[in-house]
Amino acid sequence: MAVYIALIRGINVGGHNKVPMAELRDAYEKIGLRQVKTYIQSGNAVFESEQPEAQLRPLLEKAISDRFGISASVAIRSAAQWENVIASCPYDARTLLEKQTIQIAFLTEPLSEKAANILEASKDERDEYAVAESEIYFLFRQSMLDSKLANGMQKVGRSMTVRNWNTVVKLAELSRAIAN
Repeated sequence: MAVYIALIRGINVGGHNKVPMAELRDAYEKIGLRQVKTYIQSGNAVFESEQPEAQLRPLLEKAISDRFGISASVAIRSAAQWENVIASCPYDARTLLEKQTIQIAFLTEPLSEKAANILEASKDERDEYAVAESEIYFLFRQSMLDSKLANGMQKVGRSMTVRNWNTVVKLAELSRAIAN
């Protein structure tokens, strides 16, 4: 049985698309997932499944739609892929100064040329990003609220969901605990 991390895009944001985590765990368990753990209220789940990864995304999206009436996209990575995301980060979290953050966008489909152009047009001297195969790593040197790049990131669309470095690390810890 494999361990996976699933990230739901756009739930419990600004009072919209409310999904209680206890109900999400229940919905996932009802479709056969095991050892389901959620982390914070933004739709992060870690679980075991016998299903192949390619079948999990549509299964999870349907479970969310059936249970909550929400059409939400889900980014899914195996525990091994997740560890690689952390190891491949081009920014060192240990050297961050106050108000600096690392954010990782998990893509649900390849980055389109249009999306890449939006990000490139949003670049400035303060913030930076690096595109990997299925993720985009962002380094924000000041508040994201004042960032041109963060504004551009919001325009990329529904093909990604973003998590901060601390959440990424915590989800890795949960996946390791399930695997052991």
